Amino acid sequence: MATLMNDVTPRPTASFPLRMGDAAPDFEARSTKGPIRLSDYRGRWLVFFSHPADFTPVCTTEFVALAKAQDRFAALDCALLGLSVDSLYSHLAWTRTITELFAVEIPFPVIEDPSMMVGRAYGMIDETAENSASVRATYFIDPEGVIRAITHYPLTIGRSIDEMVRMVAALQATVSGQKLAPANWQPGEPLLLPADEKTQKDTNWFCRSAA
Repeated sequence: MATLMNDVTPRPTASFPLRMGDAAPDFEARSTKGPIRLSDYRGRWLVFFSHPADFTPVCTTEFVALAKAQDRFAALDCALLGLSVDSLYSHLAWTRTITELFAVEIPFPVIEDPSMMVGRAYGMIDETAENSASVRATYFIDPEGVIRAITHYPLTIGRSIDEMVRMVAALQATVSGQKLAPANWQPGEPLLLPADEKTQKDTNWFCRSAA
């Protein structure tokens, strides 16, 4: 069962949901890879994502796609961490089934949250919700434990794994605030300079990525 840590006290999700720039609430929980504490990931980027339920069609496609993209996240020094309200035993059975059916090993931990404590602390689940069937949330957390981006998808639509990788790369490329990522930016492409009085006049916004 998940336990929230005392060093980060989340705000009530009904009135004050987590926002970009907030510290990610710390917690301990059981996972498919053993006990997990969120703060163990300090020092590297983390994509922390929830899924509505084990053994569901869309969630299974997401897990297969994320497992296949593991090397792309690892190249960005970014870890993956999944969550749902299902039990650890359900997670283990589901990940084994994915391996048997699709010949894909799930390399990242999946934590259990049967009390929905973590889901509610993160605003993944409304305080009045009885289950997490509508939840497909993703939190992009920097090496200092700060939430840099948040996405929410409905139950009926799977996430774009390419966009998740792009988000991490873009956050890393622009974390200093001195460069900006334009629409449809991909790693290695030109970045933008922040608009100031000079650049607004001469429109010389482009600079080359340092990567």
